[in-house]
Amino acid sequence: MDDKRAQVTEDQVLAVLAEVRDPDHGKDIVALGRVQGLVLRDGNVGFTIEVEAARGPALEGLRKEAEDKVMALPGVVSVTAVLTAEAAAGPSQTPPAPQSPAVGPGPGGPGPGGRQHAQALLPDVTHIIAVASGKGGVGKSTVATNLALAFAAEGHATGILDADIYGPSLPRMLGITSRPQSADGKIMEPLEKYGVKAMSIGFLIEEDTPMIWRGPMVMGALEQMMRDVNWGALDVVVVDMPPGTGDAQLTMAQRVPLAGAVIVSTPQDIALIDVRRGLAMFNKVNVPVLGIIENMSSFACPHCGEESHIFGHGGARDCAAQLGVPFLGEIPLDIEIRQTSDAGTPVVASNPESDHAARFRAIARAVWERVEKAGAGRGGPKIVVE
Repeated sequence: MDDKRAQVTEDQVLAVLAEVRDPDHGKDIVALGRVQGLVLRDGNVGFTIEVEAARGPALEGLRKEAEDKVMALPGVVSVTAVLTAEAAAGPSQTPPAPQSPAVGPGPGGPGPGGRQHAQALLPDVTHIIAVASGKGGVGKSTVATNLALAFAAEGHATGILDADIYGPSLPRMLGITSRPQSADGKIMEPLEKYGVKAMSIGFLIEEDTPMIWRGPMVMGALEQMMRDVNWGALDVVVVDMPPGTGDAQLTMAQRVPLAGAVIVSTPQDIALIDVRRGLAMFNKVNVPVLGIIENMSSFACPHCGEESHIFGHGGARDCAAQLGVPFLGEIPLDIEIRQTSDAGTPVVASNPESDHAARFRAIARAVWERVEKAGAGRGGPKIVVE
């Protein structure tokens, strides 16, 4: 017991990983520079092992050996080793998607130019819904968190996954400061708040720790937060996507049978340009867009009640009509929504009778109706990227 309370060090971890030899190169994985992104926090250890893409599916044994070596160290509570693949790419090339033991490239190779089938991640989740935005600063994480709580309030067993590795916000949004536990050092238990199961890389690192990870490492971490977390049987998992149309979005589209995507935007033209870009991306990878939400739609003065349209108004509704996708509703720019989000007490949970909570619940009902009607989920077709 006393051993488990000892503080494991980076040198100790690297020393035992130096005992793990690459079977094809004859040297240890530390000497070969394969160990990257080493993170230690309160006995929880995480790192990635980078290998050539072609060998990725055959090296699960190497990954497991590395995990077991580190797990045997005094003071280690859990170990998360992610096997990623990275190949050199020229300036005009698209970096390859990572290969994990359960995911191999389809004919034509991985990435948007090839053909790849989704992996059966989150197998006991009925609907997986991505909440996305074409750009940052539109309040996407606030919307995603309140939407997840609204699903739970509507009686659905709900989880939320923070897919923003570089800027995780879920720990603050839900007011969670504890870390995930693992009974066997391999499968983590998600944390739970307000009746919603949650997982974020932010639960495993300090809030001000910079994540200096390359694309394949990020994609491997995303897969592991789905594969090696005991989510259990859930009706819906909301995925808070990072802003933009990058590797994380492509990874989710390739690896996960998404029921659809909800796009969040503010009303002004510059944000709506990025909405069109995001919608085009989801269409390209055959993920249905369930609708658009206009966030920060209006502002009511707390003193006189006069309504102002700081960022314009109705732009997202008009954009939805032009693009032929549903408009899901408007969320105002309001100090209560901001304060409750910053405090870790989202408005749907802290003030369920408020107009704001009612708006989120109405959006949740509209989204649920669409995915149920479409027959999306585990019984539906698998996503294929052409």
